[in-house]
Amino acid sequence: QVQLVESGGGLMQAGGSLRLSCAASRRTFSSYTMAWFRQAPGKEREFVAAISRNSGSTYYADSVKGRFTISRDNAKNTIYLQMNSLKPEDTAVYYCAADLPLPGRAPSILTDYDYWGQGTQVTVSS
Repeated sequence: QVQLVESGGGLMQAGGSLRLSCAASRRTFSSYTMAWFRQAPGKEREFVAAISRNSGSTYYADSVKGRFTISRDNAKNTIYLQMNSLKPEDTAVYYCAADLPLPGRAPSILTDYDYWGQGTQVTVSS
């Protein structure tokens, strides 16, 4: 079992920056592929970014590429999402997710993730 707790959300003006954090409870944190998803009101949850176990590979949705950066600190059992140049369309609840890597599977597949945090709200005003 992995417990995930997100923090760092809030209200920001367009063009601003926020950094989200996700702390994991499990000592084997470094075994897990970690990801961020988001869900806007009335929309389905969508992939934002993912990072491999050793930070060797990162993946981004086209909508955030070049603006968001995912990173992890395995010593602290924590991942981060640095969000720059925020846009109103980035407004959503952001969720952290964890799963053991599945060979040959893209890390953007929501249903592959077994563990989820409660989410943190990000609101970007225009």
